[in-house]
Amino acid sequence: MRPAEPAEPVEPAEAAEPAEAVEPVEPVEPAEAAERAEPARTAAARPTLGRGEKVRTAVLAAALAELAETGYTALTVDGVAQRAGVHKTTVYRRWKDRGTLLVDALAGQIATDIPIPDTGSVDDDLRALARGLAAWLTGPSGSAVLAVLLSDAVRVPAMAEVRARIFGDRLRRAEPVVRRAVERGQLPPGTDPAEVIKNLAAPLYFRVLITAERVGGDTADRAAAAVLAAARNGGLG
Repeated sequence: MRPAEPAEPVEPAEAAEPAEAVEPVEPVEPAEAAERAEPARTAAARPTLGRGEKVRTAVLAAALAELAETGYTALTVDGVAQRAGVHKTTVYRRWKDRGTLLVDALAGQIATDIPIPDTGSVDDDLRALARGLAAWLTGPSGSAVLAVLLSDAVRVPAMAEVRARIFGDRLRRAEPVVRRAVERGQLPPGTDPAEVIKNLAAPLYFRVLITAERVGGDTADRAAAAVLAAARNGGLG
């Protein structure tokens, strides 16, 4: 009887390769999920912008343009995003709603639209100031601000604060025109700078807001002449 052949050694099973780690999936906000679900042709049709300050500037400018064109009630974040060339989720990442967006847009207009003259002549300074205000009132920025002032947006506390900041800043920046004129002897001592500026602006705002008249250079020049006469007669002290 032949002896049994020894059994071949069994090689241990190869160790299983470790499974690849799965990266966690970032949560997707509902609004962003809806945005991603839009047809590719819609996304492709939109112009694209870089990140950062360029996007912010484009969105704020678009918000003012939409406000001037549609008014506060009809303004939507979708419309602003389309005009700015960005996705609406890009807007929502920076501003929670249209109210906060408009607060930033309007606040950005402070101290940028109406130059403050210093010609050495109070006559020329006030004419230039009145003409600058008339141009602003009939331009895109002024139209946007007036659209807010004439809408229910003023009930929003933050919007009311921006309105106060805009007009308070304009008044403070213009008052030195009158102070310099008093120092040069072109207006009598005791002339109140705030009263001069308010009386200069009042007829222009009245025509735009109350009587719906157009204002231009002639209207501005008449307003400047009237306030100069009143100030020189001591009526604005």
